[in-house]
Amino acid sequence: MHNLRTIDHIGYAVRDIKKTAAHYVAAGWTLSEIFNEEVQHTKIAFLTKPGMTTIELVSPLDGPSPVDNILQNNGVAPYHICYVVDNVMQAVEDLYEEGFKPLFMPVPSVAMNNREICYMFHSEVGFIEIVAKV
Repeated sequence: MHNLRTIDHIGYAVRDIKKTAAHYVAAGWTLSEIFNEEVQHTKIAFLTKPGMTTIELVSPLDGPSPVDNILQNNGVAPYHICYVVDNVMQAVEDLYEEGFKPLFMPVPSVAMNNREICYMFHSEVGFIEIVAKV
């Protein structure tokens, strides 16, 4: 993880983006549009507020979703930190050498302006996401 220097956002698993976002919006946060990530079977939106780290809200899309288990086991909760990297594939290889396992090969993300992303897991760290800088 020594090459992960910049946090892009913190991801929260939620059941309903609009219901969770309403609490943040009431506190001065701004909600982005809601994106359907067909490949990941999720809906995604971002909450922003000046001076604060961006929050990503991730809820299940129709059918089975990767966030189902998180919601079932933990309820609404933060579950990953996303880091910006120069090269996603190189970061996947470096993190693999450190014991991280990719959950899938890098894919473009609609919610992230089609930048490549990849989720990875380590039993002593949990889930992280990496996203291409450009």
